[in-house]
Amino acid sequence: MKPVNDIIAENLTALRKANGFTQIELAEKLNYSDKSVSKWERGETIPSVDVLAEICALYGVTLDYLIHEHAEETVEYEHETKVSSNNKIIVTLLAILVVWLLAITVYLYVNMIYSVNMWIVYIWAVPASSIIALVFTCIWGKIRNRFIFMSILVWSLLASFYLQFLQYNLWGIFVLGVPLQIAIILWSKIKPLPKKIK
Repeated sequence: MKPVNDIIAENLTALRKANGFTQIELAEKLNYSDKSVSKWERGETIPSVDVLAEICALYGVTLDYLIHEHAEETVEYEHETKVSSNNKIIVTLLAILVVWLLAITVYLYVNMIYSVNMWIVYIWAVPASSIIALVFTCIWGKIRNRFIFMSILVWSLLASFYLQFLQYNLWGIFVLGVPLQIAIILWSKIKPLPKKIK
């Protein structure tokens, strides 16, 4: 029988990988250093009971699950995780599709009823899609993707305002994007303070 340290280390590694986290991402979620996570996964140390409880809550498993071998279940769990990940992507894309269906409906309605070519509705659909992608990324996605969608949102909003008020030649509005982009980049570099290793 394997030592408990090794079993916990294998289970922690398998769960992290099955959920698509890097050691750094898991460390951020638990407010620990990635070195601590690495030690846990090598079996050098065991997380405290409080941390094990946080890990169980994060992955939706029991403490009993963490301390027993699960070689035969790993493949099934990874398959379920992949299906879950695919479902999240599909739900996000369906929500974005609703935005574009609304944009098409508004465009056709205004064009048919008022005979106005309201092409700008498609431009505004881009930041609206970015907002939806950002919301779903905050719920389900990786932290890195949040900042990508924030950048897309900022620049698409600025472009939409510029094109909406094209007759005023507001090219200077894009200057606003520079400090906003810098703020997004700096915000993405903020790391939570790691908890002390006991």
